[in-house]
Amino acid sequence: MSCRRHGSKPTIALWMLVAAADVAIIVASTGLLALMLVLTVLAVTATAGVYAARSLANREPEPVKAVARRRA
Repeated sequence: MSCRRHGSKPTIALWMLVAAADVAIIVASTGLLALMLVLTVLAVTATAGVYAARSLANREPEPVKAVARRRA
């Protein structure tokens, strides 16, 4: 794998497989309760991120004050 470019798709897929195996090992050693806790934290974090992104994207411009000018 040393001849491939950094960040190629097969390299990323391999590291994703390693990460999935790590999660499986952690779940097997700690139990199902820890998995549910991790999934809950990820869901709350993702929901908060989506809410923050939408609230930042949907900002409405503030109305400009109308200033009445008199003619001289």
